[in-house]
Amino acid sequence: MLLRDKVAVVTGAASAAGIGRATARRFAREGARVALLDLMECDPAAAARELGPEHVGHVCDVRDRAACGKALERVAGELGGIDILVGNAGVVFGTPLEEIDAAEYDLVMDVNLRGNFNMAQAAAPHMKSAQVKARGGGSIVMISSIAGQVGGGLFGRSHYAAAKSGIFGLAKALARELAGDGIRVNAVAPGVIDNDFTKGRMTPEDKVRIAKTVPLGRLGTPEDIADTCLYLASGLSAYVTGSVLSVNGGLHIY
Repeated sequence: MLLRDKVAVVTGAASAAGIGRATARRFAREGARVALLDLMECDPAAAARELGPEHVGHVCDVRDRAACGKALERVAGELGGIDILVGNAGVVFGTPLEEIDAAEYDLVMDVNLRGNFNMAQAAAPHMKSAQVKARGGGSIVMISSIAGQVGGGLFGRSHYAAAKSGIFGLAKALARELAGDGIRVNAVAPGVIDNDFTKGRMTPEDKVRIAKTVPLGRLGTPEDIADTCLYLASGLSAYVTGSVLSVNGGLHIY
């Protein structure tokens, strides 16, 4: 098992068809003890129970720096440290530039970008511990988007693209800063994923049409991204840090 004896935290992990939930399941199958963090209405405790008694689920709004710190202190106490963080929590809106109000802009930036910063800041002290170093060091994986690479996407416009692009810079900066402590930091840029993130805005007809534009001929799945997170979280990528791994079926090749 690639993650035996490791403790992993996944944000935005309770949505049934989401990338976070798929990643939590994948990590659990590889032997990790997983903490699933999400908003109260998503019921992360119930999501954790699905995985088994050795896993935990807690409410945490990643926009709240203090809440992030408290949540990770609790997880470290319950599960025995923190080896892996997957920053997956996100929101998307397709509002045109002239219609984006301050509240929506702040929400998109705060969840997608500030949330990754808050969680990394809270996780780093735990990953610097002798216990985690003895288990191979820490790994932070930030979920960005193809929108950050191409200036928007099917459902996210300027504020979403800016936040997701910011994740690339954040991951690279933290990779440099934390490498000396044995902590690797990387980002994943998913393409079009067939899940519930777009909240019903992608019809079956849309999916067929979009799949025809993807060189590999299909949409991505949450499991595709979960497998990528497993690679970046495990010793398989022991010499990989500061990278952006595109997982888009060839939709954006650069």
